[in-house]
Amino acid sequence: MSIRRWLALLAVLAATLALTATPAIASTASPATSHAKPSGTKIILAHTPFGWSLAVGSGPYKNYTLYFISSDKPPQYGCTTVVLNLPGAPPGATCTGPSNDHNAEWPAITTNGKPIAGPGVSKRLLGRVYRKGIGWQITYAGHPLYLFDQSPGAVSGEGYFEPGLLPWHGIWWLMSAGGQPVPWAGTLTTTTVGGKTVLAETYQTVFGFVNFPVYTFSGDRYGPRCSATPACRRAWPSVLTVVAPGNGGVPASGIGEIGIGGNLTQVTWYGQPLYLFSNEQLAPLPNGALAPVGNGNGITAFGGTFRLVNP
Repeated sequence: MSIRRWLALLAVLAATLALTATPAIASTASPATSHAKPSGTKIILAHTPFGWSLAVGSGPYKNYTLYFISSDKPPQYGCTTVVLNLPGAPPGATCTGPSNDHNAEWPAITTNGKPIAGPGVSKRLLGRVYRKGIGWQITYAGHPLYLFDQSPGAVSGEGYFEPGLLPWHGIWWLMSAGGQPVPWAGTLTTTTVGGKTVLAETYQTVFGFVNFPVYTFSGDRYGPRCSATPACRRAWPSVLTVVAPGNGGVPASGIGEIGIGGNLTQVTWYGQPLYLFSNEQLAPLPNGALAPVGNGNGITAFGGTFRLVNP
């Protein structure tokens, strides 16, 4: 069974498994063979519906869009080569692997030599890291870069949130020339946790869009302290936006924004910065869908406590 078919089966069995996953890459490209001196993979800027972001500029994956995940921090990684040990998982299924690995959900973009910066790409931010089972993976601003789409120019991995079954525990974003996420606008709405209505943000999953609960942090009394702390923002990714987020049935007067550096903007609720929980759990609903359980509520860490938000 292929990873694509297995993930589709997971969606059908969601009510009993209470799991999350994302669609698998089915790349048709094959690695180039050459006896010439190894040369680096070129990285370029490409125009996407979300703005200019990094893409591959040479080799068999030329013009493929690139992504990074919020939970990666070399030498620690959210997206790993560990084989999934889950019911019905296809043999060898992993989060990542070499660029041509059909068992990988998010194949790494690799290079034979030092990567090459195309026009608009910062040579200073461009690098590589050696990973066992992968080879030399290209990094940008310290973030390992990955493939996901099935064809050049496609952009289908933006804004995927994977906190559940697949232990990636992060959000996938496009990467800007400045080494920052390229977020979408998003929509603030509500969801139900423990019979109570709480504030939520909509993100992509293999089951479609899911309303994930958002949290405030008591340590943010004097500004977005968690967003400024690397370990905190990996565990509690900021709710990012590029423009004012959409209003999904909550008071528009409560929705705001705050700059958190590097041209990034975090969504606020009546002035309080909002976060997601990277270990958010999902539970089955009677209709077979999945709903977050809000298990981040009341967690004390990083000098404060995270709480669900009453809209």
